[in-house]
Amino acid sequence: MAPLDSARHRQGNRSRRLAVLLTTIAAALIALPGAAMAAPAGQQLAAADQALLDGVRLAGLWEMPAGQMAAEKGQSRVVREVGAEIARQHEELDRLTVEAANKLGATIPNAPSAQQQVWLTEMKNATGAQFDQIFVTRLRVAHGSILPVVTAVRGSTRNDVIRELANATNKFVSDHMLMLESTGLVRYAELPPAVLPAPGDDGLIAAASANTGPQMGISNTLIWVIFLGAIGTGGFLSYRLLRRN
Repeated sequence: MAPLDSARHRQGNRSRRLAVLLTTIAAALIALPGAAMAAPAGQQLAAADQALLDGVRLAGLWEMPAGQMAAEKGQSRVVREVGAEIARQHEELDRLTVEAANKLGATIPNAPSAQQQVWLTEMKNATGAQFDQIFVTRLRVAHGSILPVVTAVRGSTRNDVIRELANATNKFVSDHMLMLESTGLVRYAELPPAVLPAPGDDGLIAAASANTGPQMGISNTLIWVIFLGAIGTGGFLSYRLLRRN
């Protein structure tokens, strides 16, 4: 190759490399604003934070219609009043949950879980005193199961939005338990036992407290084991309670 042709060839290669570099930089500059806006939401949410959002939303999605059913078909006046108030308060809590998710750019469920839908169907098919007992038993067990998890996340989250939501959730759940107990239908002796850490073992609740940020936090799998394990255990025991009686 002649010296002049060789020089032109090298110049052409440099021009092509420069063009590729400039194109890459331009593409990065276009993508960066979107990435900068998307990154904070993911960085703010630890696994336990996201699980709290999901768990509280799911609770509202089935307890609102359950409360509305109780308000309409409860046999006792107390059950009708408690159902109406729980439904009303869950509307407020659901609004707070959606607002928190929007602030954090988080995705949350929009329909009850399969198990929750089974419970709603069970209530739809029940009448009279049987309905009252099923309503109180299902909701009281569910509230008692989720309360320790809410408290664990509240005690360790680094996220101000999640902390505020956990505060509100804790109050609503405690108030709902008192309302359900006011019906006189809670069978305390048959409630699921408390899940406490074994001696020398942090246990699941303590694991939920290990909410140390997205890079060091616990996995979503473990958090969902905690949530679904609590709900599943409560559901199974409430099923046995209702069947036995």
